[in-house]
Formats: sequence, structure tokens, C-alpha cells
Amino acid sequence: MQRILFTGLFIVTLSAIGQERTNNTQEKLRTFLEESQAAGISAGYAVNGEIIWQSAEGYADIKGEIPIKTNTKIRMASIAKSMTALAVMQLWEAGKLDLDAPIQTYIPDYPKQPKTQITIRHLLSHTSGLSGYQNLKEQSNTKEYQSLTNALEVFKDRELLFEPGTKYSYTTYGYTVLGVIIERVSGMTFEEYMRQHIWDKANMMDTGVVKYGAVLENASGIYRRKGGKGKAREGVETNLSDRIPGGGLYTTVPDMLKFGNSVLNHVFVKSETLDLMREHHSLEKERNGYGFGWYLYGTKPNEGDIIGHSGAQMGASSQLWIVPDRKVVVIVLANTSRVEVGGFANELLMTALEEVKK
Repeated sequence: MQRILFTGLFIVTLSAIGQERTNNTQEKLRTFLEESQAAGISAGYAVNGEIIWQSAEGYADIKGEIPIKTNTKIRMASIAKSMTALAVMQLWEAGKLDLDAPIQTYIPDYPKQPKTQITIRHLLSHTSGLSGYQNLKEQSNTKEYQSLTNALEVFKDRELLFEPGTKYSYTTYGYTVLGVIIERVSGMTFEEYMRQHIWDKANMMDTGVVKYGAVLENASGIYRRKGGKGKAREGVETNLSDRIPGGGLYTTVPDMLKFGNSVLNHVFVKSETLDLMREHHSLEKERNGYGFGWYLYGTKPNEGDIIGHSGAQMGASSQLWIVPDRKVVVIVLANTSRVEVGGFANELLMTALEEVKK
């Protein structure tokens, strides 16, 4: 009887501790929402494949006073690059493409460079020399591109910033090129490939391509903070058809936790392939810490112990962190641009790592 009472007390105590941690995390989310002045924030973390905590605070629609929820669809911004990189590496595993072949192997009419040709390896690691957005108008694009191939017209004839493979310069356009390569190699549209080989594999039913002007069920509004200051106000929708593989997707917190767990469980690519993606490919002298579609968080010699991606665009501020050795996934999605979500994501990470120690 004493053993039963002790066991019961132990379980109740653990439950109380867990509830206290949940309450503290929820309070931190409320505080962060108030301090950041975002319209709405959705976040969560998972440990060992189990979702330990997920919640949302604020509004998906301020005018309509519609609360944001964890299953509210929000733009993920540049986290899309990690998904696209995994798709590329799937095709590499299947022997359908060569990381070091000139991209003209797959896109024959892409302009050739005078000396060194751009390769898939360059594109994955942002060492291709391709430039980013030229100005605010281009960054806030409103033009509709009917295909990713059409979107190449925006930048393909521009002079490179440097000889491919000699420097690092982050560019979303490089991932647009990767999207075209995925289409040419697989014979599917980028959206079809991602649905079949990434999202469906992870049971991500609420993730997809943002369609300009389309009404998406259970989707958040788009908000911004001017200059990163003041309260959130309604933003102007950007047409993402020129950057879908690098920043044109929407998702939810549960879907992103499924995605992270699927990365950890090698649902998309083999463990050896993920290890390759976690290597420092963005040039040692640049001190950047970027692999293939992943930022490598942590200082030497521990670069890559934490991988993930941040995202920032109109109506979106996001942070994904994955800790492979601890089986931890953290995601923060804000429906407001110019919100620094990294600090709160770090708090969630510390809380999640405490769960690992239990």
C-alpha cells in the first residue's frame, strides 16, 4: 500500500512540475507577444518525437478579432529552403543528379559564365555568386510568374557578384534555380514533388505553396511593423511566385514539428545524407556556418550540433531549430514581419533541452 501511495504521489508530483513548466512557457509566450507587438505568434517544441508543448497567442485577423491558433496557416519564409534542399538531396541519393555538374546539365538554356559554371553545390550553399533582390520593389514583388522557369528571367542574365565557389552571399534566387532543377529532373511541378516526397511523407496536411490573391482556409492575415517598431499593422501582400522554393510556402506549428521529427527519423534522406547537409559548405573564410539548406548553429568545433533556418518576409518572422543528438525540434511562427523571434525560440530550446534531462 505504501509503494502504491508513493508511486501515486510521484506521478502527481511529476504532473505538477510538468504543468508548472507549461504555465511558465505559456506566460513567456504572452510576454513575448506583448513586447514584440506582433499580431499573432504560434510556437511549439517536441522531444523524442513527442509534441510536449504548442500554443498560440494574439490574432490571425486583428480587425475581425479572430484568434490565432496552432493550426493557423502562416507563411514560413526562408524555412522553405531546408525543405527544397532535402528534395534536391533525395534526387541525389537516387542518382538522378550530380551536385558538381554545371546547372546547364539540367537547364540547358541557362546562361553560361565566362569561367566557372554554377553547380548545384554552389546553389545549396549560397556560393553561386547570384545576387539577391536588387531593390525594395523587387523584394515586394507583385508580378505573377506562371512557372518557376519564367521566374528565372528576373535574374539569370545579371552579372554574378563573384566567381562561383569563391565567396558566400545569401540569395533566395539560387533556390528558385534549384526548384527548376527539381522539376526538370523529376518530371513533376515543384509543388507536386514537394507534396508527394516531403509533405505527404511527414503527414503535413496543412503545408503548401502560397498563391497570390487566393483565399486560403484557416490562414492568417499578413502584418508588419514599420521599421521594426510600433504595433502590427496590415501589410501589403507580396507575390511569391518568383521565390517559391526559397520562401513561398505556408505551414502550421504542428506540421513543422512533424517536419522536424521526420528529419530526425530520416524519413526524407538517409542519416549519411543528412550528415553531408550538416557539413560547413559555405566557405571557411566566410565564417558563416551554412550547410546544404541549413544554418549551422553553434561555435567550432560544434557547428551543426543545432541546425535549422530563420525566415523573414512581409507577414512572416520564423525560426526552426533541430538538435539531432537530443531529438529536439523547436518552431516559432509569427504572422508579422520584422519581429525578432530568435530570442523566444532560444527560450523554448532551453526548456526543451531540460525535458531531455528528465
